[in-house]
Amino acid sequence: MKIFDYLSLEEHWERMRENGIGTSNESLVTKFILIGLSDYPRAQIILFWFLLMVYLISFLGNGLIIILIIADPRLHTPMYFFICVLSTVDFILTNNAIPEILVNCFIYRPTISFSRCLVQMYMGLFLVVAECIILAVMAYDRLAAICQPLYYTQIMSWKLCFFLVAMSVGLSFMTTLVNVLLQPIDFCGHHTINHFACELQSLLKLACSNTVSELFMHISSFFLLFPPFGFIVVTYVRIGLAIRRISSTEGRRKAFSTCSSHLAVVSVFYGTIMIVYLRPKEKSVSEKDKVIALAYGALTPMLNPLIYSLRNKDVKGAFWKLIQRKILM
Repeated sequence: MKIFDYLSLEEHWERMRENGIGTSNESLVTKFILIGLSDYPRAQIILFWFLLMVYLISFLGNGLIIILIIADPRLHTPMYFFICVLSTVDFILTNNAIPEILVNCFIYRPTISFSRCLVQMYMGLFLVVAECIILAVMAYDRLAAICQPLYYTQIMSWKLCFFLVAMSVGLSFMTTLVNVLLQPIDFCGHHTINHFACELQSLLKLACSNTVSELFMHISSFFLLFPPFGFIVVTYVRIGLAIRRISSTEGRRKAFSTCSSHLAVVSVFYGTIMIVYLRPKEKSVSEKDKVIALAYGALTPMLNPLIYSLRNKDVKGAFWKLIQRKILM
């Protein structure tokens, strides 16, 4: 049985017309075709199994972390509160597009409606911007814990924690809202998105001309990536100097352990997203661009629970405590 339904050129255009997809000389676009790796069937099969593994680990891992932090009173601290928020963002981000990409792996040139495309794209944008800011907030939390341990509870009060999360969500919402308001509506009949899912850069390439939305995307990418990343770098320089002043080896090891997990997540997330949004733009999306986009859209949500659970004794302790409680019940 064939996995992929290959169509002749005539059959392909006929099916497009039946589905309401405009041809190149029509200005109204109601659906988009997602290219993905449709031209590479073997690579698409490999992609399916890889993404399925990533999705299951991310779904179960982030879901488990959220449950453990909510259920265990010992984890009701600012650090784990921010980890819970990060896992919630990653949980939603994972479910925003990956299930649909998995299904599309068995369809040659799958289609997506215009409205669904916009929801998927702007939901992804909102979550990515939120994660950028939350990672910077988590660096500030580590700075307060290591540099001002005696005043940590006063500095990182619950009022401040909720304010920082609300600020992250608010900035993400405002950025997304401006992009929605500047959304181009004329695609000159172009309906083929060279990506696995609806992604802002790929969609803007279909617009009839360079739009205000594209200019805003470049400007907002700069201001939403560099200031948080620069803040994280400066923060960890200060943390590194503080760790050097710790006299005991055990104290230095513990301080470094609490920061290394966060640094690993920051490196993967900011590294991939800066490659995608800050490098010189090309006229078309390459296969390498699509793979890099998957790195921050799929790999980062998978790595977060692995890094924070496998390297954290408190999380593992809460897990075994929950298991024992279920067994005794």
